[in-house]
Amino acid sequence: MEPALRAVCKDVRIGTILIQTNQLTGEPELHYLRLPKDISDDHVILMDCTVSTGAAAMMAVRVLLDHDVPEDKIFLLSLLMAEMGVHSVAYAFPRVRIITTAVDKRVNDLFRIIPGIGNFGDRYFGTDAIPEGSDEEEAASMG
Repeated sequence: MEPALRAVCKDVRIGTILIQTNQLTGEPELHYLRLPKDISDDHVILMDCTVSTGAAAMMAVRVLLDHDVPEDKIFLLSLLMAEMGVHSVAYAFPRVRIITTAVDKRVNDLFRIIPGIGNFGDRYFGTDAIPEGSDEEEAASMG
């Protein structure tokens, strides 16, 4: 999503917050943080391709708040969200603006959005593999 943003906003300052969800616990883990200087003066577009439970997005919002970004200057931008994620973020941070292209109904036991779009990273990088025992595998075998 970053290349598309850079294509239309040439002078945009980019920061990085890498949060990954632990596949065993479903809990978000902060792995990397690099934010522009004086970020508290800016409006911030927080981009996450897919938001399932909302836990990682909420951690990212907390990181921004800890760096003095006002809640009403944060925009959460996502291609796909689960209802659970929308409700969790909106309840915890009512002044964060949520922008998404679609909302799906549920999240499975692996914290994936159902029906969803699969693993966005796998699709983006061309490494799309359907995990054994997944709803996608069952649908693929049905035809």
